[in-house]
Amino acid sequence: MREKFREDMENLKKELEEMGSLAVGMLTDAVKALKEQDAGLANEVISRKKELADMDERIEEKALTMIAIYQPMAKDMRTIGAVLKIITYLARIGRYGKDIAKVAIELSDKPHIGKMVEIPYMADVVAGMVRDAINAFKTEDLSLIENFSERDDELDSLRYSIFRECLTYMMEDPKNITRCSHYIMIARYLERCGDHACKIAEKVYYMSTGKRIEIK
Repeated sequence: MREKFREDMENLKKELEEMGSLAVGMLTDAVKALKEQDAGLANEVISRKKELADMDERIEEKALTMIAIYQPMAKDMRTIGAVLKIITYLARIGRYGKDIAKVAIELSDKPHIGKMVEIPYMADVVAGMVRDAINAFKTEDLSLIENFSERDDELDSLRYSIFRECLTYMMEDPKNITRCSHYIMIARYLERCGDHACKIAEKVYYMSTGKRIEIK
């Protein structure tokens, strides 16, 4: 019974890692589609929504089944509990990727303003945080999430920087209002993804140590 539990636990962790790769891929590809005005890639991102939802449901069902069958305790229970929370955050990150992809399609025939301000860089920071949080889950190397508070602060600064720059472009020319409004909204989406990465990191920390932290 114990060997079967360990096997099921490893499979559960692997599926969560796969979901993490899918969610991050949706987000990064959506921003790439926006940057390169690639409507085809944007549509591909949108098509991954069902796969993401299916993974969310499948992992949740497996985790709940493991609780019912094995009645885990201590760290094993914390790990399964972390999985149940993390998949929710990953689903939201993937959905933000889908939302950005929809904007990419809408703006695919219009020239960019200000080299898309700092959206591509902001997306890189977010993707790095999500990947590090998932790797910390996999390896329990908490050094990967040590600086998440500083990285989250950087995302906050980038969002406000994008807002101010876009405001300038909109005041210079009313024709920029629509595109810049989308840029501002995308920056907000990316900031929220960073918040979700921080929540994942909090769950990983609790899973590993049994102690709770809040990343602000």
